[in-house]
Amino acid sequence: MQNQFSTRKLALAGMMAAVVFAGNYARIVIPISLGGQTAFTLGNIFSCLSGLLLGPVGGLSSGIGAALYDLMDPRYAADCWITFITKGAMGLCAGLAANAALKKGGLTYARALAGTAIGCVAYYILYFAKTFFYSGLLLKSLTPTLAGALVLEKVPASIFNASIAIIAAPPLAIAILAALKRSGIKGMAD
Repeated sequence: MQNQFSTRKLALAGMMAAVVFAGNYARIVIPISLGGQTAFTLGNIFSCLSGLLLGPVGGLSSGIGAALYDLMDPRYAADCWITFITKGAMGLCAGLAANAALKKGGLTYARALAGTAIGCVAYYILYFAKTFFYSGLLLKSLTPTLAGALVLEKVPASIFNASIAIIAAPPLAIAILAALKRSGIKGMAD
């Protein structure tokens, strides 16, 4: 029975990694003044959804799917390891917040909303730190003031992306889990 559990969980994690990977293609890249770029993307919805559906394992799916997307695009390939960490943290935090409810058999909207918000906060703390220290100070050799300005330029798109994830991921998670329950398929966290 343990092997079925492991195989099933691995298959679900792989499926969610593929969903996160595909979801990252829905993006609009926007150049910003300090030579960087930002993007409006739907990838955050699926990163949070991965955690909401799979619990903490969803962080692995989120990190792998987003890192694989980065590897497919020369603009992002060198940073795929950072994406694995930051997007993995997003899915992990959403999954940790949802985990207790998943184990009890019912993810509530409030728990899904809180998990998504926590996942977004964790991600953006890491993302802004990466932008300031790694992209700004290390790669671009900017002064701390200009590195801070680089972070500020990314805030509007980040707020939009987080808002879209917070709006879309909780109802998607609730709907998917309800459909699985109605079909007689065990819950994703089982």
